[in-house]
Amino acid sequence: MQAQPLHIIPPKFLSPVKLPAVNKISLPFRTSRAISITAPGEQILTPDIVDDSMAAFWDYQFLFVSQRSETAEPVTLRVVEGAIPPDFPPGTYYLTGPGMFTDDHGSTVHPLDGHGYLRAFSIDGVKGEVNFMARYIRTEAQVEECDPVTGRWRFTHRGPFSVLKGGQKVGNTKVMKNVANTSVLRWGGRLFCLWEGGAPYEIESGTLDTIGRFDVINGSETSSSSADEGLKENDIWDVAAKILKPVLYGVFKMPPKRLLSHYKIDAGRNRLLIMSCNAEDMLLPRSHFTFYEYDTNFKLLQKQEFNIPDHLMIHDWAFTDSHYILFGNRIKLDIPGSMAAVCGLSPMISALSVNPSKSTSPIYLLPRTLNGSTQEPSRDWRVAIEAPSQMWVLHVANAFEERDENGNFNIQIQASGCSYQWFNFQKVFGYNWQSGKLDPSTMNLKEGEDKLLPHLVQVSINLDAKGNCQECLVKPLNQWNKSSDFPTINQDFSGSRNTHIYAASSSGSRQALPHFPFDTVVKLNTSNQSIHKWSAGRRRFIGEPIFIPKSGREDDGYLLVVEYAVSIQRCYLVVLDPMRIGEADAVVARLEVPKHLNFPLGFHGFWATS
Repeated sequence: MQAQPLHIIPPKFLSPVKLPAVNKISLPFRTSRAISITAPGEQILTPDIVDDSMAAFWDYQFLFVSQRSETAEPVTLRVVEGAIPPDFPPGTYYLTGPGMFTDDHGSTVHPLDGHGYLRAFSIDGVKGEVNFMARYIRTEAQVEECDPVTGRWRFTHRGPFSVLKGGQKVGNTKVMKNVANTSVLRWGGRLFCLWEGGAPYEIESGTLDTIGRFDVINGSETSSSSADEGLKENDIWDVAAKILKPVLYGVFKMPPKRLLSHYKIDAGRNRLLIMSCNAEDMLLPRSHFTFYEYDTNFKLLQKQEFNIPDHLMIHDWAFTDSHYILFGNRIKLDIPGSMAAVCGLSPMISALSVNPSKSTSPIYLLPRTLNGSTQEPSRDWRVAIEAPSQMWVLHVANAFEERDENGNFNIQIQASGCSYQWFNFQKVFGYNWQSGKLDPSTMNLKEGEDKLLPHLVQVSINLDAKGNCQECLVKPLNQWNKSSDFPTINQDFSGSRNTHIYAASSSGSRQALPHFPFDTVVKLNTSNQSIHKWSAGRRRFIGEPIFIPKSGREDDGYLLVVEYAVSIQRCYLVVLDPMRIGEADAVVARLEVPKHLNFPLGFHGFWATS
């Protein structure tokens, strides 16, 4: 497919919340389509006297500008700094995320509802080349909403986080818009894009063509162990579930089991671990979780189910040799929001709200049976360990456990979490569904309030030989207190003891955008408590870093991260030396994506060796 010029149409949310009293404001950077704003007054704002708050607003918006171009033919990226080293392991870095936020009929959608746009960077260290491809995932919703002949878009699905302006709103039951935009996985030689609430879509890795949905969990046929004793049969919530199921499945087309977008790979056992929950449990004060473990041929090795009598939302989770670990983000049903959502007057997600009724955070240690046996202490897994802080967990880097000679367990978990006080389903990324705007102030609280934003934490749990919790501590990871998220490690150490954690963070140097978007890669060493960081520079932001192992040593390899230079509307693939982060020569190479293929902020990526 021939790559087409980038077609930037400022969507509804590309309008400042508050504008200075000026006559004409020209954007302080070049775009492929001129944009200007007029307002009462006579002053002309030029790049030399641009107010940083105005530049910051537009910098933030252009991280979420729709990209209508694709390239099925590999494009060799231009090296603008350094060089790809010859010892770089050959492979492909896949990055997925939303690509389309605005249609041609007046509707905008939340970034979480943006259609999945898959980016692939194939790296050849011998040739010193990186080839780039980018394609939309042809989900059922994408095929319906994009005209393949004209390339014009009309949103018909509301999506869980959005309300259509230029489409059917009241009575529109097209809610579950599987956009396959959250994470990407290559397993058993097959490539998949995942979303929080539906089956993965399989992708042909050579061309990025969409093969179709892969119903991995409903096709899993084997005996499973079940832990249903925690709930009484035919109680009031069973009755409620029987009422909800035909509505959710039949009317709103929700799958019976909602597959989570975050998976885990047990590198030591070469297993893929995935997890699902029941759709109706989103609206009931109980939770049903199913864990699946597969070999590289997608043979189901084990399946375990757990019923927990608590209303929880799980986005990411962890595992160890003996446990599946769930951070129980407590939620509750919002009755007025539910009624408005069903009528199409507000997003479906407004039916839920956070539940800060307790000052602690529940952590569930669920027994992970391996080959018919388990090593976990004999404790009642239904009793949550209450962490002594109210924390909404976003992403988990790693977890591992160690047992001493007396049979005592110590479990360490590295994660990112925020405050219940700050987290709001409807305002993630600062999106306002009523105005269709993105407000950067939502992600950039004032000093003193910034402790509510996502931060890196280390959770330590000590259990005695009988499984009784002796201590549970939550503290900032290495005392790093800057806003941070997307923690990652060398995945070869997943589920086992690790020392190094990498994350996207903020330098705090931008007064108008002190906390987000992120502009810094931080490396934390839990052994010596050291902190090293690399920053992209002014008006340059980054996404999730990903570690590429080179040998058996934990920090021997390379880090990949995408840099968004919003001031010039360019994207760069940056290769960092993890062992030189914090030094002047940390950048190994920087490669430029052609301007017409500049893409919006991505979510999660995956490294696949050739």
